[in-house]
Amino acid sequence: MTAEELAAYREAENHRRASPAMRAITGMPDPGAAVDWQELALPGRRLPVRVHRPVRERGADRADRADRAERADRAEPLPLVLHVHGGGFVGTAVQCDWITSRLAARLPALVVSVEHRLLAPDTPLSAAVDDGWDALDHLVRHAAHRGIDPTRIAVFGESCGALITALTAVRARQAGLPLRAQVLVNPLADVTGAMFDHPSVAEYAQSPTLTVPQLRLLQRLAVPSGDDPRALSPLHADQLAGLAPALVVVPTHDPLADHGRRYAERLRAAGTPARLTEFPETTHAFLSMPAVVPQAEAAAAEITTFLRDALDRPGGPGGPGSL
Repeated sequence: MTAEELAAYREAENHRRASPAMRAITGMPDPGAAVDWQELALPGRRLPVRVHRPVRERGADRADRADRAERADRAEPLPLVLHVHGGGFVGTAVQCDWITSRLAARLPALVVSVEHRLLAPDTPLSAAVDDGWDALDHLVRHAAHRGIDPTRIAVFGESCGALITALTAVRARQAGLPLRAQVLVNPLADVTGAMFDHPSVAEYAQSPTLTVPQLRLLQRLAVPSGDDPRALSPLHADQLAGLAPALVVVPTHDPLADHGRRYAERLRAAGTPARLTEFPETTHAFLSMPAVVPQAEAAAAEITTFLRDALDRPGGPGGPGSL
């Protein structure tokens, strides 16, 4: 697909995923948050992001709520949660409005969801990974302008977005940027040939929401011939010490369940605090289907509590009581 075709696809998908029919599955945005699209001016490109702000006053119309939220942000810096959506690198940020707006309203925090570049012949997975880090770096450098407290930052990703998030956490440590927390939901942690060797991949190869043929197609598109897939696989990262404390959320009936389990094990072995929570009899992407999967509510509550504790905790990342 050309860049123009990808842009048209994304616009159509965002419109479709905001429709009442899709909201009946993915859930409605929290009324306590104002949601709008913005663009980040990054080197050589402009990156769309979906911004969720807490609304402290109820009962106003949408425009008024957004205006009040912006003024509140300027008056009182908010923690930042950088979010990266899932969807096999062809999803969109709108599909996650239920959880991202909920976090904005209930933490409260500024939640910025990255609309990373989609896979195409000239935009492999590495481009999407760069978008995750570049967005975080940009927001931190412009924290004062955007009403962000740069000492209270967390990252949160789902599925393929969790891969981007995990690698963003690694790059943050390398850059000396302290994060308070990372949340990884049903993460894809490995795009090497070994990604299919885990028992859960064979056991749930034909799950209702993710199949092995889909994973093989994703791998072929994500890592062009000649690229090193290990560099794009958190599970194979050389150094996982000193990262932000992690919450890893795993649906048990997911081909990628063992990706999350093994990554949590690797984090712990490196000395990085990692909490692994499994939700029995749930499938991949269950957090994006709260209207039809009851366990999504419990997962959202745990994520909210984990992030609130991390962002409210004095003393920075890894301090007392981090996990």
